[in-house]
Amino acid sequence: MDSDNNSSDSFIKKDIEKFSGKIIAVANQKGGVGKTITAINIAAYFASYGYKTILIDMDPQSNATSGLGFSQDKIKISTYSLIIYSEDPDKAILNTQYENLKLIPSTKQLSGAEVELVTVFKREFRLKEAIQKLEENYDFIIIDCPPSLGLITINALSAAKDILIPIQCSYFALEGVTQLLNIIDMVKRSLNVKLEVQGVFMTMYSRSNLADGIINEIKNYFGDKFYNSIIPKNVRLDESASHGKPIIAFDKNAKGAKAYDELAKEIISRYKNQIQKQGY
Repeated sequence: MDSDNNSSDSFIKKDIEKFSGKIIAVANQKGGVGKTITAINIAAYFASYGYKTILIDMDPQSNATSGLGFSQDKIKISTYSLIIYSEDPDKAILNTQYENLKLIPSTKQLSGAEVELVTVFKREFRLKEAIQKLEENYDFIIIDCPPSLGLITINALSAAKDILIPIQCSYFALEGVTQLLNIIDMVKRSLNVKLEVQGVFMTMYSRSNLADGIINEIKNYFGDKFYNSIIPKNVRLDESASHGKPIIAFDKNAKGAKAYDELAKEIISRYKNQIQKQGY
């Protein structure tokens, strides 16, 4: 996957950059907000800029897996194996057809993990323990969470360092996010003190007074956590997923492609600013 010709050199990874182990959970317990499409496409854009990226599918629906062109039927080792049987994550990694982008897939087996984890010791940390060895080998580890707040999502939040929250431009948007923020606060206090909301962004935008009002409300609520990049309603995004390709490989000139390109750059810029402030 070639870098977008419109990308500035400032977003291409430099060998001297201290840039590794950014573990990001893409989470929202509300379904249909563009969570998986976001996980696939920011992972693809990060990879296109030269960052070693791995996408971990923690959703039993396996949409991130199929969205990168893989069929559940042919998968032998998945995220289910990692959290239930402590399988070596290296054995689960699939090479995608895109340079710098790898995948740990999911299958429908994962749907039973919620019940199976109930009696497991340190059940909230199964994913964290499984992927610890991956941190030093990847710049970005993206975790696609299921649309729920059960044990699988708790595992993802316990393993992550940062959270990206996609919010649909709809009337009840903030109502659902409040519940998620309560869970994040609980996980941070009890399980993962390093967990932070890296940013929130709007998805499925279609110009209207209502949508613009919702964006202003979310922006005022989250302040500097709000990303300015807004993902529009764009049929090409859905079409790309149905063809098992990220939008950059399907139609890099689509409105949705340009929006995800901007979002990925905004995320990288924020991380680079944080690294500079920390002095390394």
